Amino acid sequence: MSKVAFPLIVLAGSAIVLSACGNEEFDLSEQYGPDPVLPEASTGLLPDLKVAEVIGWSDGETPTVPDGLVVTAYAKDLANPRTVHTLPNGDVLVVQSKAPPGKPLNRPKDFIRGWIMSMAAGGGGGGGKDTNLITLLRDTDRDGTVDERSDLLTDLTSPFGVAWYDGTLYVAAADAILSYPYELGQTAIDAEPTVLTPLPGGPINHHWTKDLAVSPDGRFLYASVGSNSNAGERGIEAEKGRAAIWQVDRTTGASRVFASGLRNPNGLNLHPETGELWTVVNERDELGPNLVPDYLTSVQENGFYGWPWSYYGQHVDERVMPRRPDLVETAIAPDYALTSHVAALGLAFTNGSAMPEPFANGAFVGNRGSWNRSVFNGYKVIYIPFENGRPAGMPQDVVTGFLENEKVHGRPVGLAIDGTGALLIADDTGNTVWRVAAADGSVTPEPIPTDRIAETQPETLPAQPGTAAPAGTASEPAPAEPASDAPATEPSQTDIAPAVGPEDGAAAETGSSQ
Repeated sequence: MSKVAFPLIVLAGSAIVLSACGNEEFDLSEQYGPDPVLPEASTGLLPDLKVAEVIGWSDGETPTVPDGLVVTAYAKDLANPRTVHTLPNGDVLVVQSKAPPGKPLNRPKDFIRGWIMSMAAGGGGGGGKDTNLITLLRDTDRDGTVDERSDLLTDLTSPFGVAWYDGTLYVAAADAILSYPYELGQTAIDAEPTVLTPLPGGPINHHWTKDLAVSPDGRFLYASVGSNSNAGERGIEAEKGRAAIWQVDRTTGASRVFASGLRNPNGLNLHPETGELWTVVNERDELGPNLVPDYLTSVQENGFYGWPWSYYGQHVDERVMPRRPDLVETAIAPDYALTSHVAALGLAFTNGSAMPEPFANGAFVGNRGSWNRSVFNGYKVIYIPFENGRPAGMPQDVVTGFLENEKVHGRPVGLAIDGTGALLIADDTGNTVWRVAAADGSVTPEPIPTDRIAETQPETLPAQPGTAAPAGTASEPAPAEPASDAPATEPSQTDIAPAVGPEDGAAAETGSSQ
């Protein structure tokens, strides 16, 4: 199957700026909300590209917050903090990780993109400190200051998402969901993990971050799995089980695709009022500086959100061949656009928190920052007001200062509400977790955990066997099967997600990007 690689021209130096067409005139305010302005696609030889120099934070420097809020460093000297997660007792887990090694580079584009993204990471290397670990932070007197710090787990395989329920800690590594026996209050885990279910992994694993959330009844885990390419250019076989959110039975490990067509979903979170699953999604690149908007959306069961054949509903990506009008016709438009290339990765709902009234009913979104524009976008945490469980109005910049004079101090990624009701921000380039609290010192009566599980639980969790569907499809769980004394067999990683494309010698049957 013939393909034309997406061309990139790279100029060496301390800063990289390439521009195919200006984007200074575009009004970004027109690209927030449920009906964003979508300009014509641009696929010229020179894509808009700009990567900032990373300078980190000097002593005493912090991000900027508006009146009524105060920001402090909750934990420093971390190594690539990606996500933060609050347990029911108020302890906070900080997941630190770097991309797994060994990703094959088959085309000139792959080498160039890798170099660009390494520059974008900049000082996020953790200063030589060990990463791929989970650190526990404990604020014993709930005064907003960490009193105890310990490494709970080490030597993990590029972890990202975590969840806890009923004496078990779940960790989403780059290639599997692992489970560990863990009681609240422990400061170390010595037990060996159990593989709850494999997840699509290498050798490509283009979008390697996998996030987790627990269903309101505690029965299922939701796991996000990003695509293996920008827009399907490796062939659809490389996308098997990817660009999707999985539903995994927490007891049996049986899994299926819950929703698909989501290029790179992260920030999985259940809305506290409705129980609906929400996510933020990084959309595709190289269609121009103002395409395609990243977005925040509720996730419909069996829903298809377009990738790679269409974007923001039913807008066809002309690069992707062969066409799939049957799938495009079913593509769901997201709830809320966040503007283009902001790299939205973190999501935290504020209901019940100790944040001031203007931030009491809505969502914080962490935008790590752009590279596919000649004018920077993102590099901040925004707040989106909600009404009746839905976004309602324009966003507000809340935590800024990560980008200053076109140089990067840090990049906000994962978000959580801590044990006192304040906002926590994982800054993976500044190697810091920031805490944003009400200036008047307000705290919640009790900790609010990241996983908000309903009080009434089912007495048993019946088995629900199923298999993961390819990207672009979704299937109902298979009927429960009779119990068997035979040991359960785990499908091989390649049966779940054969991460190979035509360039690796395996011809894809459908879905290649021109």
